[in-house]
Amino acid sequence: MKEALEVTGVVVKASPYREFDKRLEILTRERGRITAFVRGARRPSSPHLAAANPFVFGRFSVFEGKNAYTLVSEQVVDYFDGIAACQPGVYYGFYFLELAAFFTQEEEPAEEIVDLLYVALKAVMKGQLPLTLIRRIVELRLMVLNGTYAVPEVRGSMNDSAYYALQYVAAAPVTRLFTFRLSDEAMADFERETETHLDRHVTTVMKSRALIDEVF
Repeated sequence: MKEALEVTGVVVKASPYREFDKRLEILTRERGRITAFVRGARRPSSPHLAAANPFVFGRFSVFEGKNAYTLVSEQVVDYFDGIAACQPGVYYGFYFLELAAFFTQEEEPAEEIVDLLYVALKAVMKGQLPLTLIRRIVELRLMVLNGTYAVPEVRGSMNDSAYYALQYVAAAPVTRLFTFRLSDEAMADFERETETHLDRHVTTVMKSRALIDEVF
């Protein structure tokens, strides 16, 4: 009998499938973004009821099929069930999941991106940093990891603190990313640099991003 594969990651998307099942997209450290079906996940008695949802971090046991996986069990590390009460932070959280999915592929390990999402969501829930700063840090680091952004060698007219922040976000350990603040002037330059490059590389329309830009 084929053995189950153990992967560690986060559920980035969950949608209904058939009458009682769910289709999950899980971003994993070992295999990048995978699709996994969960039988009976929508039944009130299902052992997967709470785990088959976005933001859930844990270790997942899956059977590999031809085009997708089947989830058989999970060991949840964090449900992030409190993020729904973080307004408007929860919308930023959904955006981070959607953006991470965009920058990842199947069969390409995504260890640092999984860690980035975990730390970013913790920062949102703590509420100690402006959400716009958390957002720009996540966007910039994802572009760095994807190889689509490198800090300019020359600062030019950019604010000195903003330039230092770019260098820091590009190279600092993930666990230390959300540990600084910027003045309004520095934040404006930091945002401008991040947004400019993001627009060049993210051509897909993201509902979560559009909502944040329009409402918040």
